[in-house]
Amino acid sequence: MDIKLTKHDKRYIEGTDDVYSIMQRVLLRDNKIDQEKEHLWMIGMNQAGYILYIELIALGTYKSVDVEPLNVFRVAVMKNASRVILVHNHPSGSLTPSEADKDITDRLIQVGRILNIDLVDHLIITPKTYISFRSTRLMDELEQSLKYVPTYQVVERIRAEEKLIAQEKLAVERDKTKTAQQKAKAEKERREKSESEKKILINALLEKGVSVDDIAKILGITVKAVERVVSKNA
Repeated sequence: MDIKLTKHDKRYIEGTDDVYSIMQRVLLRDNKIDQEKEHLWMIGMNQAGYILYIELIALGTYKSVDVEPLNVFRVAVMKNASRVILVHNHPSGSLTPSEADKDITDRLIQVGRILNIDLVDHLIITPKTYISFRSTRLMDELEQSLKYVPTYQVVERIRAEEKLIAQEKLAVERDKTKTAQQKAKAEKERREKSESEKKILINALLEKGVSVDDIAKILGITVKAVERVVSKNA
């Protein structure tokens, strides 16, 4: 059943408070008997967060509501929604997600991925307050779940991760090789520069008449090293 927005309702969703503000009024518009039953709504949006529709997917009993995952996304597909938010109420007033709440969210995340529709959040509401699966990080946990992921997708994901790890390892090895080559080149250039400067200094001292032995002492090198420079100058 399509839920009509009133003139007081925002048309753009910027956060969970916006969702609750709208859905609280929707819940309170129901008669007292229906308020005591669990409702499951779906809000469909475009990528910018503009509300395309609000649909009452199912109306259950005071403690549960049955959901068929493909039916949840039926209107989303028809109206080209790229993002959806699931909302349901707890007539008991409790905001603690049940295992069934977590399980259906887990399943719907996977169905949404197949349809390329992002299940952004799941809110549990009462007439006075709400909780968000996203805000409590429960949504993050369920998005990592593999419970309803088809086996072939799990295998593909593992292979993709292994390939990424191998690529990262190769990149690290390449960086190490490149760094080692750069260090070796820098060290070679440093030695060549040092030898060149040493040669200039030895020649300058020789021109001033300083003996080979004294030059070796001054520079802290062997006499043979000085003599090699002298022989190259000869």
